[in-house]
Amino acid sequence: MLDLPDRRLNAYRTDLAEERLRGVVEAPNYVSGTAGIICVPVVQMRARPELECGTDTELLLGETVRVLDTGAGWAWVKADFDDYVGYIPDYAVSPVVRSLTHIVTAPRTFIYSGPDLKFPTVQALSMGNRIAVIDERETRGTRYFLMEGGQAVIANHCAEAGQPLSGDYVAIAERFLETPYLWGGRSGFGIDCSGLVQLSMMMTGRSVPRDTDMQANGLGTPIDRNELNRGDLVFWKGHVAIMEDENTLLHANGHTMSVSHEGLEESIQRIGWLYNKPTGFRRP
Repeated sequence: MLDLPDRRLNAYRTDLAEERLRGVVEAPNYVSGTAGIICVPVVQMRARPELECGTDTELLLGETVRVLDTGAGWAWVKADFDDYVGYIPDYAVSPVVRSLTHIVTAPRTFIYSGPDLKFPTVQALSMGNRIAVIDERETRGTRYFLMEGGQAVIANHCAEAGQPLSGDYVAIAERFLETPYLWGGRSGFGIDCSGLVQLSMMMTGRSVPRDTDMQANGLGTPIDRNELNRGDLVFWKGHVAIMEDENTLLHANGHTMSVSHEGLEESIQRIGWLYNKPTGFRRP
């Protein structure tokens, strides 16, 4: 549920990013920002350069950003994918030095120190992470993609960058069942309601807004409740759910603190006491 004031103000911060920067830093090259790329699997973006500040959203390995300013260990960036603006630790962004060839398609996977599942793991990756593959190896019948330095990832956990994983974003969202709910989360390690919608649709090649209110106002077309079918969206104030069929929905929610199935009528009754009735239905 993404209705904190800082989240709602993000679009305003995006529109004013260049104007604000001109008043703070007198440097022409900062007007449009410097190209950067996220170099860690997942990094939290915050409204202020403070670790105590809550998470607005997350950026994933290989996603590109415009670095608008840096200082005191923080980078102020604008995400190219959805125009989100905020602060991330400066170690999480680096210059763009190479093309990324593949994207992780498994909800979670590992980087190994070499092409063998018995080798030590180096890092965990999430669906949506992008990597540069330079070679392939096979060990005991398992194919691995090799990266710089000889590190390896399971080949069938990846796909070529730019190739949609599926045309059915609901099937992708279903792969996140029991993933922990995380406010502002947007990865296989933890995800929130609108993050589940955005990441699942991203893997089908679609670019959609990040926040619930943005999705409710501009994603797809409005429909009536009696038209709900698989893939349609149900919105409450600050929450969104995905219809698996005409009676069942899938959502990342604070009730189970996970991605879970729930009957539509059951969810309307359960959520109603706190957030009232659904505010709308849309077909993306």
